[in-house]
Amino acid sequence: MKKKIALVSAFVLLSSCGVDTGETDGGSESNVSTRDDRRVVLFLGTSLTAGLGLNEDQAYPALIQSKIDSVRLDFRVLNSGVSGETSAGGLRRIDWLLRNPVDVLVVELGANDGLRGQDVDALKANLGEIVDRTRAVYPDARVAIVGMEAPPNFGQDYTDRFRAVFTEVAAEKAAVFIPFLLDGVAGVDSLNQQDGIHPTARGQEIVADNIWEELLPVLVDRADK
Repeated sequence: MKKKIALVSAFVLLSSCGVDTGETDGGSESNVSTRDDRRVVLFLGTSLTAGLGLNEDQAYPALIQSKIDSVRLDFRVLNSGVSGETSAGGLRRIDWLLRNPVDVLVVELGANDGLRGQDVDALKANLGEIVDRTRAVYPDARVAIVGMEAPPNFGQDYTDRFRAVFTEVAAEKAAVFIPFLLDGVAGVDSLNQQDGIHPTARGQEIVADNIWEELLPVLVDRADK
């Protein structure tokens, strides 16, 4: 996976998006009227996870569901992406989300923290607490932390410390680290919507590939337990 990161100044608009408080199922089946005993992969994230500006089935969690189905793994994806979400907001929501089973948790949070220049130590504490609360309820749950980048306007020290948070939390909490979510997408006009921030349908496909490369081994391991 390419490590070169392209960031555009328009990325700051991410934090101004409206909030969608609903949680949706990234799979094709309704879970309201029928029982679904498949194991659960929960994506906790921002508008990047919610798929702002696209149909639900074009967001990367739904694309991950298709990949899961293609290799015949018995998991269903739940998309809990919320536009404008911060790590603090994710922490406030996690207890509610844990009322239902979680076998694999993928945490895509931090983009809006970075855009607002919020405290890096607080970001790290929030991510760590999300992992701890998840494992307190589901000790066997697997957790993946998705890397994110801060815009450069807060200075090199801030961006370096921000970048390091995700690898540090993953290492300290024995979680899987998934490198920069938007690798190969950020800064590429043709892969982003008119706001220059949110991926197009094609951009979401690349994001799904970025996630899948690291997530597949996690799912295979969890399926064997």
